[in-house]
Order: sequence, then structure tokens, then C-alpha cells
Amino acid sequence: MHRLITVELSGEVVELRDIEIFLALAEELHFGRTAERLHISQARVSQAIKKHERRLGVALFDRTTRAVTLTPVGRRLRDDLRQAYDLIQSGLARASAAGQGLRGTLRLGVMGVLGNELRPMIEKFLVDHPDCDVEIVEFHFSDPFALLRAGRADLQLMWLPVRESDITVGPVALTEERVLAVPSHCDLAARESVSLEDLAGRTTPDAGPDAPAYWITAMLPEHTPGGRHISRGPAARTFHEILALVAAGAAVCPLNAHVTRYYTHSDITYVPIGDAPPTEWALVWHTTRDNPSLRAFVETARALGSRPMVRATPTG
Repeated sequence: MHRLITVELSGEVVELRDIEIFLALAEELHFGRTAERLHISQARVSQAIKKHERRLGVALFDRTTRAVTLTPVGRRLRDDLRQAYDLIQSGLARASAAGQGLRGTLRLGVMGVLGNELRPMIEKFLVDHPDCDVEIVEFHFSDPFALLRAGRADLQLMWLPVRESDITVGPVALTEERVLAVPSHCDLAARESVSLEDLAGRTTPDAGPDAPAYWITAMLPEHTPGGRHISRGPAARTFHEILALVAAGAAVCPLNAHVTRYYTHSDITYVPIGDAPPTEWALVWHTTRDNPSLRAFVETARALGSRPMVRATPTG
């Protein structure tokens, strides 16, 4: 349940929920997705933004039929409010933890080695909550929400976007560039970088029917920016199955830059994708299974902020 908390802004009392709505819209830049993320109506989102703009006497967003963008004032307000919001949430989380005596094991779902990328966050959480423990559990991209929905993970680190009606999206914890994994004998392997257009006419792995299409295509697009087709080929249900397909010359695959540090293979070359958008990894959880330990970890993540971008470097 949302707590009714107010703060003073420009001499007026403002509900913290209205600030949350503004910050969420500033991230999503889409009224419908913001409403889904916060589990409120789209009308409630519009009402909150109009209230802010009326109070401040300036537009915070430019709206057209095609896009929603922040105005310069909106960008500045986003940056200022984000800092204040994170401080408020951190204070509430610490007070809640102190009052409830947090203890027990928090199960954090990650893909592959990404738990290591969250090590500073995990260590800070454990220092602040010495009676808690964090257990890393692995999930696979081919069925990404199974652990959360079965109650076998409390939190997961997932690339965005996540648009599931029963899943809450929290703070971004890690940002990184993307690389294309190609067979070392492939014509692309000698390049310093490639573009998404270079995927035209090539084959990427098929992740199977259990992963939402929008989520998979965010990483494995079906068309290039120019509209040319990218084929889906052999099935792969785990990351190591992807590596096996690439090494065998059966596919190429866009991946995230951290793989260049953790996974080397004599038959695979990682080439930076120059025009791919950065991947944002956020903490997400099942909306009905919110708990104090989960909230405390999320607020630790907010306080630390997103880790610096992992840069893509060619390997081979």
C-alpha cells in the first residue's frame, strides 16, 4: 500500500506520490507505461503532471501525438527531485528497518555473473543490516519471470523495459554498452565496431515462447533500424547455449559489455555495436510480495545510484 507522505514544494504541500509519478514519467516518457508501472490510471498520471505544471507555472513535458519529452525545466526538476526523493526513501527504509529489526535471507535473481556486478550494493546492504543475508539465484532469459512468480526470488536484476502488470520496476542499478558476439572467422570479427544494420540477413538465436516478445526484442531485434529483416534461428535457452551456437557459426548475438570481462572463447569475437542503445538493468519484484527486506535493498540501490556504464571493447 502506498504511504501518504507530503513534502513542501514552492511553498505548497505536495504528496510524495505526485513526485513519484513525475519521476516515473521522466524515465518512461510514456503516460500509459507510467500508469502500468505505478499501478494507477493514466488519468491519475495526467492529473499529477498538470498539478505540478500549474503550481510551477511552466511546462515540464512537451507532448505530441508521437512522443513525450522533458523540457529543459523538466530535466532540471527531474535531477533535483531525484536526489531529494532518494534521500527521503533511504530515510524511510532505515527507519522501517530499525523498527522491524530486519533479519533473514533476501533472494536476488540474476543472469550469469551479474551478481558480481552488484557486489558493492550487496556489501553495503549487509553492513547496514547485519542480521540479513543475500542469496544469489540464477534465472535464464528464456523464462525470465518464473522465479519471481513462483516466489523463489524476492528481487531480480533485469534489462529494461519490463512491462508486466504484476511486476514492479525499481531503480536502475547498472548501465552498459552492447557488443555483437560473432564467430571468430566471421567477416565482422575484424571490425573495430559494427552497427545494427550489420545484423540484416544474419541469424540470431531463438529464445523460445516463454519470454515476452517485447522484452526479448529489446536485446535481439527482429528488424534493423532501416527495416531490414533479422532472422531468428536455432533455439537457445541459456547463455552458454548462445555461446555454443555462435562458436559453431550457427548464429550471431547482441550481448552486453560485461561478457567481454567474464567470458572468453577462442572461437568467439565480441565487437562493439556502435549505434545500439545502452542497456539499463533495473531491480524488479513481484508486486504482491513486497517486504521490508526487499524495500531496504531497493533503497540501498537508490542511495548508491546506477553503477557507471560498462564500456564495450573488441575482443578476439
